[in-house]
Amino acid sequence: MKFRQVFLQSLKLPSKKATFSLNRVSMDVTIIYMFILLILVSIPAFIDRIVENSGVSAELNIAFLIIYFFIFYYLPMAVFVYIGVSIIAYIGLRLAKLMERKLQFPLLWKMSVFIATIPFIIYTIIALLLPVDDMLLGAFFVYILIMLFFIISIYPKRRK
Repeated sequence: MKFRQVFLQSLKLPSKKATFSLNRVSMDVTIIYMFILLILVSIPAFIDRIVENSGVSAELNIAFLIIYFFIFYYLPMAVFVYIGVSIIAYIGLRLAKLMERKLQFPLLWKMSVFIATIPFIIYTIIALLLPVDDMLLGAFFVYILIMLFFIISIYPKRRK
């Protein structure tokens, strides 16, 4: 499935058709999709670095600024987002067991990435216009958990 199709299906979550369509997406496509989303999310911070007239970034030319931004902003952010997605997927795994659904961690991890599409887009738009408060990130975390609950409930219960 191409990234455009993955993106469009991610916007339709938690519909049953979108969920099962994204279920068939391979993990490598999911990881690359997540990197693309993270590039989108980091655009406002990169613009801030470019227009900033003080500090280390003011003295660097554009090539070094890109390298500096990648090393000290994008990579740490990617690590924290992947840890966050893993925590959400683990919570989803526990929730699936409580709901008596037979789901595996990799599937819940992929679904967590796809659910994060809308919050990442909203974050990017808001960050371009206004300073972002940490409460917004907490709201996105809750949104992702609620959507994951709806996706888990789409799958049938275990047979006994």
